[in-house]
Amino acid sequence: MLFLIREKGYEITDVPEDADVVLVNTCCFIADALQESIDSVLSYASLKETGNLKALLISGCMAQRFKDEIRKELPEIDGIIGINSIDEVCTAIEEAVSGNKTEHFRPLSDRPSDIKGRTLSSGSGVAYLKIAEGCNKNCSYCIIPSVRGPYRSIEKEILIREAKELAEEGVKELILVAQETTLYGIDIYKKKALPELLSELSGITGIEWIRLMYCYPEEIEDELLISIRDNKKVLPYFDMPIQHASDKILRSMGRRTNKSELENKIKRIREILPDVTLRTTIIAGYPGETEEDVSELLEFLSEAKFDRLGVFAYSPEEGTSAEKMPDQVPDEIKQERLERIMLHQQEICFKKNEDQIGKDLTAIIEGYLPDENVYVGRTKRDAPDIDGMIFIENLPFEPVSGTFVNVKVTGQSGYDLVGEYYESTE
Repeated sequence: MLFLIREKGYEITDVPEDADVVLVNTCCFIADALQESIDSVLSYASLKETGNLKALLISGCMAQRFKDEIRKELPEIDGIIGINSIDEVCTAIEEAVSGNKTEHFRPLSDRPSDIKGRTLSSGSGVAYLKIAEGCNKNCSYCIIPSVRGPYRSIEKEILIREAKELAEEGVKELILVAQETTLYGIDIYKKKALPELLSELSGITGIEWIRLMYCYPEEIEDELLISIRDNKKVLPYFDMPIQHASDKILRSMGRRTNKSELENKIKRIREILPDVTLRTTIIAGYPGETEEDVSELLEFLSEAKFDRLGVFAYSPEEGTSAEKMPDQVPDEIKQERLERIMLHQQEICFKKNEDQIGKDLTAIIEGYLPDENVYVGRTKRDAPDIDGMIFIENLPFEPVSGTFVNVKVTGQSGYDLVGEYYESTE
């Protein structure tokens, strides 16, 4: 959308008070995200009285899911853009600035539009490459299939072209995202085509790291693991959301794995990729979860020893089957279980960081802390914003963001590492 807006001749400002038009890209995956989106909309709406604001538009998941409610309850909004209509953003802006209420929606079954351009907002030599839209899994707690539609892969030719353009703009690390990356190609190529896509992306000059996010465990097969093992640009990093480890809870969630299968999958991944970093997410306080289920989960985590783990308190989402289930867990118990799981995992993470001391790693530079005279970077073990950092001392030059440097790990600081630069002989 930023690319299209700039192409149309609009000037982008980071100061909302100066803006003639504000566009809020919203989320509604969980209740907290929905509330944050609503609060943002209301705070910007006040600029119609105190600033230059002529039109307020929203896009994203809240816009898609609650368009009927938005019309009635948020009259401050002048334009609504559905998730499949982002290519119409400039038309929506023009209509809203002219004083007309405007809405742009296409069927969720349509493929995402091929927008031939991109304005980077991630910085630091990193860019996300969305390879598919929607999901067919229909987990009991999740609204994504109803909000974002069925699984639709984006054609390889479009992705390769976009990745080449990103590389020309200085991007070094591509992070592949979708609601589920592991099923890429199943709809348009009638097979899982992620290994082929990884191979083609790795041939692009300038791209040094390729990272995979949102890999459902039941879809991770040996072909994918071997393709990662044999491709030096694809990082041995899996973001593999398991959500729980109690068979009872997994069945109720509509997940397609059980505890035994998860144990076997983790074992197989580590057999083929011994240096792999495994990240996962857990839902705490799902309806019907008992103390026995939590104990089973903690025991599983002790054995699995994930490198990275995030925990979310279950959020009852309107329109999901889990919302209507009996035995809803009180909020205070959800929070207590969340904190217990995080403390349990903290010991595992800190021990894994200790194991990194003395190792030689490659880091991508993301910034500089002048007060501490250290550079901040990430290793292959760390995705941006969600994982840890490495603080690098004794750099003999001033690298720009996105530069790769060699680092010897000398210590740890909680979830982060500390290291010193060394000059490679290779």
